[in-house]
Amino acid sequence: MTLSNELWVANQDLGQACLEHPFVQSIADGSLEPANFAYYVGQDAFFLEAFARAYSIAAAKAPDWKGFSIFHNLVGGVLAELQLHQSYAAKWGVDLRSVEPGAATRRYTDFLLATAWGSDVGITAAAMSPCMRLYAFLGEHLARNGILNHRYADWIITYSSADFQQLTQQLHSLVDNYATNNVLVHSTYRYAMLCERDFFQAAWIM
Repeated sequence: MTLSNELWVANQDLGQACLEHPFVQSIADGSLEPANFAYYVGQDAFFLEAFARAYSIAAAKAPDWKGFSIFHNLVGGVLAELQLHQSYAAKWGVDLRSVEPGAATRRYTDFLLATAWGSDVGITAAAMSPCMRLYAFLGEHLARNGILNHRYADWIITYSSADFQQLTQQLHSLVDNYATNNVLVHSTYRYAMLCERDFFQAAWIM
């Protein structure tokens, strides 16, 4: 088993908790209150900007050109995701320029940026992988029985798409190529998964 898969399997409890979270389930059936989704969109846009910066830092630290190229390509994926959020923001009346990060958002972005600046690319890839793997997992599950025609269908379409799955696999390859299977990598991955769960919870109780 690859390290990226081992890490994911070790954290299936949190993956399942996110899938079963009322915020995600309300996206699945279209019943989520617009105010909750609007809050989420603003917070996620703030998060994604930090995510793109962490990728860029890791790219600069990559020990070879292949790693640099993959990290750089992943930045492009985040920029495309941010364009989607800009369309959401316009639709839901969110001014992304005035978003103030909540505690859960700030805790997650501070962790990612501190890891990117202070750790090697293997640890950084392990810190960033849960976000991609989790959203691919959620998209796949929510689309499994067909996507209902409701206001959040685009969200499910995006994260269940082949393009997003491919980006996820690229990040897995970085974990497998550069990370070492040790306690720090496992605890880093676990912490990021906890941040993902708390991110959904914050958007649910906003």
